[in-house]
Amino acid sequence: MWDAVDLPEPLSRRDFLKTAGFGLLAMGVPLIWRGRPLALPTDQLGRVAEEKIDAFLAPSLGATRVGSLVRDDLLQLGAAVVGDRYPEHNRVWYEIEQLGFVHSGAIQPVRNDPQVPLAEIPWTGLLAEVCAPFVDSFLEPDTRSERQYRYYFETTHWVTGVQRDILGRGWYRIEDDKLERPFFARAENFRPIPLAELTPISSDIPPEDKRIEVSLGQQWVQCYEGNDLVFSTRVSTGQPTPDRRYETPRGRFTISRKRSSRHMAEGNLAAGYDLPGVPWVAYLSADGIAFHGTYWHNDFGARRSHGCVNLTPQAAKWLYRWTQPVVPMHERQMWSGTGTRALIKI
Repeated sequence: MWDAVDLPEPLSRRDFLKTAGFGLLAMGVPLIWRGRPLALPTDQLGRVAEEKIDAFLAPSLGATRVGSLVRDDLLQLGAAVVGDRYPEHNRVWYEIEQLGFVHSGAIQPVRNDPQVPLAEIPWTGLLAEVCAPFVDSFLEPDTRSERQYRYYFETTHWVTGVQRDILGRGWYRIEDDKLERPFFARAENFRPIPLAELTPISSDIPPEDKRIEVSLGQQWVQCYEGNDLVFSTRVSTGQPTPDRRYETPRGRFTISRKRSSRHMAEGNLAAGYDLPGVPWVAYLSADGIAFHGTYWHNDFGARRSHGCVNLTPQAAKWLYRWTQPVVPMHERQMWSGTGTRALIKI
């Protein structure tokens, strides 16, 4: 029996497209429209991105709780539906077969797409993204060595070498740009990013004709070429706190630095964060405010960052390729006195 709540209509195509900035489309996940509700590909998985979440009998926070899930649990996503009016910024729920419904904000859509390990790595290294829900890294290319960081789907990492273990399995040497030391992870869990995915977008448009607007009130980013809107998506900006420490600053900025991967960390595990492989970072200020991909939540439309502008990894990748300065393929980062303009406003 369903709870005595008003069940929402399944997601219509028109309404779903309106939510693309914070739903699966913004994650770059291919969707198959088969009427109502919206069916997802059979290989579409979801990873629990928060410490603990609840599952409900209906797509509503007022429905009966039927179970709980913990961080890194993997789920088969069966369908996407629109829930009731809470939370207002994100009404997308995922249906989990034989379980119920979970709110999309705590679920990272992921896939498992193992790759054939490369036999050699260029001397310049190469950029790769995790193509599994997650993969653990170790001090040595051996699961018996000390476990280090867990890398998540669509995080990006610089690979500087490849080794084989005694069983003949490939391991990539991953450079940690913050700790300035290498770790090792199984190679089949990384997809080398080809040149076609790193080339600039709209390179024929004069750089001065490109501009970005971020609305803090609406939690949207919009990209313009002249007067033409060419890209728009939901974002998550700085969370409100009494001391206003994590507010995203308002004003006019210029993207002065970009890097395809960054290990971001602050404070300790109790009060801070430690996030290796943050993808597609475009800095707006010298103190680290940036656009970047986000894998620790899927709740775009809510203010929940430490000041940066959170985007889905796919949206951040588009912005990274579209903006100036351009980062050469084999470079870790690029600094420039000039870059794409950005306006952050209420």
